[in-house]
Amino acid sequence: MAITAALVKELRDKTGAGMMDAKKALTENDGDMEAAVDWLRTKGLAKAAKKSGRTAAEGLVAVAVEGGKGVAVEVNSETDFVAKNAEFQSMVKAISAAALTVSDVEALKAADLGGKSVEATLTDKIATIGENMTLRRMETLEGASVVSYVHNAAADGMGKIGVLVALTGDNEAFGRQVAMHVAAINPASLSEDDIDPSLVEREKAVLTEQARESGKPENIIENMIKGRMKKFFSEVTLLNQAFVINPDLTVGAAAKEAGVEITGFVRVEVGEGIEKVEEDFAAEVAKAAQG
Repeated sequence: MAITAALVKELRDKTGAGMMDAKKALTENDGDMEAAVDWLRTKGLAKAAKKSGRTAAEGLVAVAVEGGKGVAVEVNSETDFVAKNAEFQSMVKAISAAALTVSDVEALKAADLGGKSVEATLTDKIATIGENMTLRRMETLEGASVVSYVHNAAADGMGKIGVLVALTGDNEAFGRQVAMHVAAINPASLSEDDIDPSLVEREKAVLTEQARESGKPENIIENMIKGRMKKFFSEVTLLNQAFVINPDLTVGAAAKEAGVEITGFVRVEVGEGIEKVEEDFAAEVAKAAQG
């Protein structure tokens, strides 16, 4: 039987499988639609596609450091149960190790993981574990020395928040303290010099309106804004924040005392920015019962 484009499209619409997979399924089964669907299901391809539309906002962040390079990788799953699964954790650890050899997340998806690409490995795990999973992002940090920290660790090197801190000087213990600070306080940038200009302008506009409502003269308002912006920078920039380990010092001053310079940081938290669909437990059970 001839495998037409219309047949391929029909099978893709039914299963969500890729074009080449759908064509191969039809070819292997002489154009029999139902047999092709079963073939895709057997291979795990239809099952993976069916689940690929579900929100994956849980999962793990894994960190890995080698020499002066560190990576933080976020791999998402639908539920926290999967994040505690040893098979899932093993895969995430392997992905983070592979991340040390590439430059960005797209290259990571194509990287080799035991004879398969990372992307293909994820597809296989979707089929065997039974949840949608995504390799969402990868962050890289380089420096003279890079220290990592994981908060709410589920296993070695992976948890809910992963932090990397780059330092000059050899003081791993201090670097870890700074990484813990970053995990807890979540600074917006390292210093005033590299903060997002749009964030500064937005804050300045709000503070200006607040100051003008006071009815004070323009020269007084200017000084008020300067003072409030200084306070803003002390709250959102790492080097100007009060150090959680010793609040009498800023992080920058503590670094100077420790004989190091902090040159950068990365903080990745599982699911940040993903809109989660909240369901009550009864609805979740009913949904599961329907398949």
